[in-house]
Formats: sequence, C-alpha cells, structure tokens
Amino acid sequence: IQSIQSPEQAQAVEDYIAYVKSRSERERMAEKKISGCFTGAYAINPFDGREIPVWISEYVLAGYGTGAIMAVPCGDERDFAFANHFGIPITNIIGSAYTGEAANPTKEAVLEQSGFLTGLKMRDAIEAAIGAIEEKGIGTRKVNYRMRDAAFSRQRYWGEPFPITWKEGTAKVWEGELPLTLPHVEKYGPGPNGAGPLANIPSWVEQELETNTMPGYAGSSWYFLRYMDPQNADTFCDRKASDYWNQVDVYIGGTEHAVGHLLYSRMWTKILFDLGCIGFEEPFKKLVNQGMIQGSSRFVYSISNTESKGSHQFLPFEFLVSNDIIQHYESLLGISKGEAVAYIHQMFSNVDSGRIFSLEDFSAITFTAHRVPVEYVDGVVLNEAALRMFRADYIHATFVKVNNGEYLCGVEVEKMSKSKYNTVNPDELCEKYGADTFRMYEMFLGPVEQSKPWDTKGIEGVHRFLRKLWRLFNDDIKGAVWSNEKATDAELKILHRTIKKIEEDTEKFSFNTAVSAFMICINEISEVKCHKKEVLEKILILLAPYAPHIAEELWQQLGNEGFVIDATFPTFDASLLVESSKEYPISINGKVRTNVLLSLSLTQEEVEQLILANETVQKWLEGKPPKRIIYVKNKMINVVI
Repeated sequence: IQSIQSPEQAQAVEDYIAYVKSRSERERMAEKKISGCFTGAYAINPFDGREIPVWISEYVLAGYGTGAIMAVPCGDERDFAFANHFGIPITNIIGSAYTGEAANPTKEAVLEQSGFLTGLKMRDAIEAAIGAIEEKGIGTRKVNYRMRDAAFSRQRYWGEPFPITWKEGTAKVWEGELPLTLPHVEKYGPGPNGAGPLANIPSWVEQELETNTMPGYAGSSWYFLRYMDPQNADTFCDRKASDYWNQVDVYIGGTEHAVGHLLYSRMWTKILFDLGCIGFEEPFKKLVNQGMIQGSSRFVYSISNTESKGSHQFLPFEFLVSNDIIQHYESLLGISKGEAVAYIHQMFSNVDSGRIFSLEDFSAITFTAHRVPVEYVDGVVLNEAALRMFRADYIHATFVKVNNGEYLCGVEVEKMSKSKYNTVNPDELCEKYGADTFRMYEMFLGPVEQSKPWDTKGIEGVHRFLRKLWRLFNDDIKGAVWSNEKATDAELKILHRTIKKIEEDTEKFSFNTAVSAFMICINEISEVKCHKKEVLEKILILLAPYAPHIAEELWQQLGNEGFVIDATFPTFDASLLVESSKEYPISINGKVRTNVLLSLSLTQEEVEQLILANETVQKWLEGKPPKRIIYVKNKMINVVI
C-alpha cells in the first residue's frame, strides 16, 4: 500500500480489505466470481519505474504472511490458477520451458524478460533478487520457521493398523481380537480418492476399519519393552520383568531421528508409567546425539556481465571460470579494481574462444556458483569431459583456467543430499575397500557427537591399517606366520596399553580415538616383529566390534572355536605397564648432550656415579669436578660445570 500513487487508490484497497474481513467464511467460500479479487491500485517497480497492477486475493494465506500478486509470472502454480480464473495476462519468463497450458514451477529454467535477472536460473535468481532488494533498501532478508509435521497417520500399507472403526462418521475403539493385524495381500497400491492401500481390500472396508496405518516410529517407540518379556501372551511385558531390566542404558540417534522417534518413545513410556504398567517414567538413561556425516560439495562458476559497459555480453554458461582465478581476482579487487579487471581480462585473452574482449567487457562482472557431482571431481580438479556429458548447459562451455592448466572447483561443506550432488555411494566403497574399512573410517572421521564432512581420500589410511594387521598373520609368500611362542614383556606391554585405551574409549563412545589407538598398536607390534597368538588373538577380540569381518576371519585362522564376538574381553593388567627404567636426556649447563638409560630404583648417589662415568659427560668436564648434578626423577638430569 505504501507504493500506491494516490490517496484514493489507497483508500480503495483499505475499503476492500475491510469488506473481506466483514464477510463470513461461508459467504466467502460460496462466492467464486469476480468479487473474490480486486484491482485498481498500482505499485511502482523499483527496478525500472513501471506501473504494475496490484491484485489482492483471499487465497493469500493468513498464516503465510502478507502478500500480493504483481505481473503474474508463469512459474507459480497458485498465481497461474488465479490469473486464468480472472483473465489476467501471464508473462512468459522461462521461454520454451513454459507451454502455456500449466505453470512450470521448476527452479532450473533460465529466466527471460526479467531485467537484471535475465540469463540466470530461477534457483540462482532468487538469491540475486533478494540481494538487489536489500541493496536498494526496499526490503530485508528474513528466515521463516515452521513446526515439524507431527501427523501420526500414514496413507500406506505397512505399519501398525489403527484399532478403530468408523460408525456414522464417529471413531469407535475396535472391539475385535487384538492385536489387529494387516491382511495378507498379493500387491498393494493407492486407495480411491487419496485413501490408503487398505481401502482397496473389501474385507477391511466392510468392517469399517480405519484405512490409514501408524508410522514406523509408533511400534518402535515402545518395542524395547517387549524384548524384556517376548513370550508373554497375556500382556506386552510383565511388571516384574520391566522392574528387573528397567530403562534402556543408552539411546543413540541423530537430531532428526530423535524428533520423530525419541519424542514418541517418551510419550509412550510416560503413559504406561501413569497407568502403572511400568515403574519408570523415562525410557532411556542416557542420550547420545550422533552428528551428521556431511557432504563436501563442488562448484563451478559461470560469469555474467549484464551490467558492464563493454560490447560483449556473456551468455549463460558460455564461460566457466576456475576458482583460483576468482580468488585472485577478488583479492586484487581489495587493492585496485583496475588491476583486478586487467587480470581477469588477461585470463580470458589466454582462452581460445574465437572472441576478442576489451577491458570494458569486465567492468562489472559477477560469478554464479553451480553445484556439480562430486564424482566428476578429483579433489578439486574437475573432469571437464564428464561435466559436459552431465547436462546440456555445459556441452559448449569454455573453461577459463590459469595458463590452460587444470580447472579447480570451489568447495563447501553442507548436508549430504542428492540435490546437492555430494552424496557418496557406500556400496561402491564397500566393493572397493570392504565393509570393515568403511565402518572404521566412519568412526575415524571425528567425535560421534559432531557433524563431520566425508572425504573419500582419507579412507586409504584405514585400509592400509587393516592390510598391515593381516600381514601380522599371513605373508604373501610364506603363508601363515603366526606362532604359539610366549610373548615378551615388551610385547605384553603394548597389548595391555591398548586394552586399557580401547576399553576406556569404547565406554565413553570415543570411537575415533579408539581407531587411532588400534593403528598405534599395530605399528608398534609390527616394529617388534610380534606374530604371537597370545598377543594377536587378544587384539582381535578388541577389534571385533570395530571391524567384525576381518576379526572373525583371522580368529578362525588362529584355530579358535566359536565366534570372536563371543570371546571374553581381555583383562587389563596394570602391573605390565609399570616402568622399571627410563631413558634420561643428560644436559650440560642446560643443553642436552646425550641420553642414558637408568633404572628407576637408583638413588641420587648412584645416579651421580653413573653420570660421572659416562664418556660424553667426562669429555665436557675435562677432568674437573662438576659444581652440581641436578636429578629430577622420571624427567631430566642436568650437570652444572
């Protein structure tokens, strides 16, 4: 209303709004014709000064916010239906992507007849338009939040059926035998008029049973109670059993899963507690909220110069500029725009595009980022041939690179999603590296509570670790190399240090540091050339929860009976980690000159005698007695001369 040009127009709009508010909902629903909208007011387009008729309609949802329809485009389904009903001209802004028969709400079409947005994809134009509105000071970017859909019923076949019948439009509790189970069907499909698949089954419909089913988190929200007493035919769980087993010790789930499942599990438990069926009010003692595995997206950049003073306009996707060029260009902009323009002009002059550009062509340029599939990129280096085959936009694109080298993509860590082209197929990784490698690398990425980006290149290190473990048992030429020899104190020390670390880290869900401890252990075992069953089988028991397949294979090779996962967890022996000696750095006047291995049981006098007998110390003393010998047990020795 602030954009309306006369008091009369403003008053007309206000009068109509008051009229709409005064009518009852029934009257408004009954009136389908021209009384449902109003025009006569005009807004001024802030970008080009044109007058645009403003239409006010009841279909603008009250809960969505205020809104108006201006110069109806062809990309909004609701606006399209409104314009067709009232005979308002529809502007084609996406060329051949619009057939005239229906709105095309795709965000991938390239805009036409759209002023400064012409040539941009609709998806990219949204950001550009918001930026322009804020720059002109006529609007402010705002994020709207909405509540998560908490609907409990689902229009599908699987899931628990509701024990409800409908009698003359009223829901009644099912009086038949419980539990109410799904009928067997050869196949299922959507029911009539949007109903669930159960609406297609006569025996179900004849009993007037509810045709929707409950969601997956309905039964899963309380089936942990059934595990306590699975054979009970009288009740879901006897109170004595639930009092014995009590709550679940730990619940692990992501934030999204917790909303859909944890919320209902707490509700179920509180209801059963209030009914006296169980003796605890909360289902889980501890919650571990696991982080999300994020994707590392890759971007290419198209260049646009629609606002430049030059004679050549860049077509959409005509040129794709390497990220290193953009970074250098933007750094030069902070120093001198002239230098930045000259640099980008030089980069384009090196490209064999059949076009000659002037400096003016780059006087006002913008870069637009476009996501590309991560499988077309090695690190940040783009496979240009693969990208050309990806989509028609890129077939004839010219790649602008430094010295015609490699095209470098931009990188951004965000949610892993097919729409962002940054997903990684775990089947392919398991095929190449094995499930154990994939499993351990996921744990190795970082703390379980944190979200962390996936980087396929890092998986090689975990795979090398498992190959190194295998070689402790088998040699490519000799075959099995493990033995039944007795382990030395040094070997047992490595083992029990690992037992302590893995037990502590597993208890506190620090899986990434546990994987690191396994790697250190195998490196140390390899260095001392230990192939002894006494040590190796204990390592396999520790490793089984982390890499179950290779642990089981090697466990069987050692001749053990049963499964490794059923073996008794090794007992930590602290006495094996007690140090009896230490290698001390020996300093002369504060500067380290040598190292000496000394027993930790030696007295001050015994240490001084051994130090004075050392050849390196004697050389620095030159036959003179030291002024003082400073001995700090377990730390250092300093000879003052």
